[in-house]
Amino acid sequence: MTGSGPLAVGVIGAGKISEQYLANMATYPDLDVRFVADLYPDLARSRAQEFGVAAAGSVEDALARDDLELIVNLTIPVAHASVASAALASGKHVWNEKPITARWDEAGALLVQADAAGLLIGTAPDTFLGPGLQVARTMIERGDIGTPLTATIAFQSAGPHRWHPNPDFLYQAGGGPLFDMAPYYLTALAQMFGPIVKVAALGSSAGPTRVIGEGPRAGQSFDVTVPTSVSALYEFAGGLKAQAIFSFDSPLQRVGILEISGTDAMIAPPDPNRFTGDIRLVTAESTEEKLIPAGERPAGRGIGVVDMARAIRGGSSYGPHRASGALATHVLEAMFATAASIDTGAFVPVASTFAPVPVLPDGWDPSVRTV
Repeated sequence: MTGSGPLAVGVIGAGKISEQYLANMATYPDLDVRFVADLYPDLARSRAQEFGVAAAGSVEDALARDDLELIVNLTIPVAHASVASAALASGKHVWNEKPITARWDEAGALLVQADAAGLLIGTAPDTFLGPGLQVARTMIERGDIGTPLTATIAFQSAGPHRWHPNPDFLYQAGGGPLFDMAPYYLTALAQMFGPIVKVAALGSSAGPTRVIGEGPRAGQSFDVTVPTSVSALYEFAGGLKAQAIFSFDSPLQRVGILEISGTDAMIAPPDPNRFTGDIRLVTAESTEEKLIPAGERPAGRGIGVVDMARAIRGGSSYGPHRASGALATHVLEAMFATAASIDTGAFVPVASTFAPVPVLPDGWDPSVRTV
C-alpha cells in the first residue's frame, strides 16, 4: 500500500478535453486535484479557476511539485510520450489520454520506464468501465448470446474540424479516425474477447486539407496527413471476427455502432465512446428487440483514474487497475498494424498481449470515498 487518503492529482494539458476530466474528477472523492498545468500557464490558471483547483502554472511547475502522486496527461498525442516520461522520472504515476503514445516504440519504452520505477501507467479510454459495456460484457460471459462469432463496428462522421476549435492534431500523426476513435471500439472488444491477433485494412482521404468550421480560427485551412476513412477486418484471440469502419468523411452520421452476433443472439452495447445507455438484445428465436438498461451508476471520463487510485492505495487487496498501459499498448499496436495493412495491402499480425482483468465488482462507485 502506498500512502492513504485521496490521491493527489495534477493535470497537464488544459485543452477542451480537460473540461470533462476536471468536472468529473471534482466529484470523485478518492481524487484530490491540486494543480493544472499547460504550455500556456494563463490557460491553465483560467481552467483551474473555472473548476475550483487551488493552483496552476507551467508543465515544469507541475513536475517539480513533490505533493503530486499522479499526473493526468491531457496533452496532444505527439506530446503524450515526452510528458509521461518526464512525469515518471519525477516519481509520479501517469494517466494518459488516448492513444498512449503517437509512436509504437515510445509506448514500449514508457512501460519499461514505469515498471523499473515501480509506477503505474493508465490510459484512456475508460469508457469500458462504464455500466454500459460492463453489463454487456457480463451478459456475453454468462452465455446470453451463445458462442460469440462476429462483430460490426461503425463510426462515421463529417469530422471534428466542423466543431473543434483546434482540430489540426486530429488529422495528423496520432490522429485521424483510426487513432482518435478506434481505441474506444477496439478496447471494448479486447476486454471481452482477448487480444487482437491480425488485421487487414484499406484507407482513403477526402482531400489534403480541411477548413475549421467554428471558433476563433473558423475559415482557416490545415493539412491532412493521415487517412480520413478506414475499413478494417480484425481477428481476436478468442475467435471473434470484426469488421470496422472509421471515417471523418461522412455527412451522414453513424456513430457508436457496436454489434456482436453469437450462435443464440445479437447484442448491441451502448456507444463505446459513452459510459452508459440501453443494451439491445435480439435472440435467434425472435426478431423483437429487447432493451436492457445498464443502470445509473455514476460514470464519466476519469473513472479509470479512480480505479488507478484505488489500486495504488489498496495494492494486492484491490488488484490491478483495468485501463492499463499494457492494454493501451496492445490497442496501439493493433492500430499501427491497421495502418501498415493500408500501406501493404496484406494481413498484418499483432504480437503484443495484455493480462485480462475481471469486470468491476457489484457496487463499484467512483462517487463513494474508499481510500
